[in-house]
Amino acid sequence: MNQTITELTEDQLHQMASIEIGRVAILFTSPFCGTCKVALTMLQIVQVVGVPYSLYQANINYTPYFRELWQLRSIPALVLIHNGKVIDIVYAIQSVDSLYTKLQIN
Repeated sequence: MNQTITELTEDQLHQMASIEIGRVAILFTSPFCGTCKVALTMLQIVQVVGVPYSLYQANINYTPYFRELWQLRSIPALVLIHNGKVIDIVYAIQSVDSLYTKLQIN
């Protein structure tokens, strides 16, 4: 499996947050976070299976505006957005199945 989840810059996040683009899920991570790597792998698996979200990742160290705006308290953090509005933030990414189910419900 070699699925790539596009990493967004803070400028790209600003653009995405200001337009109605449907459903977007952004995984906030850090390069030295082991559980973030596991969460990213799970997100890649979910991407292969298919979900009604566009999937992205962002380095929390380079996105301070959104870290504060969305009050992200830990990583990994999966922010679910619908038409520019945050609808949920998931901190406990327990399994591929729970992640897939979460992305189907919202």
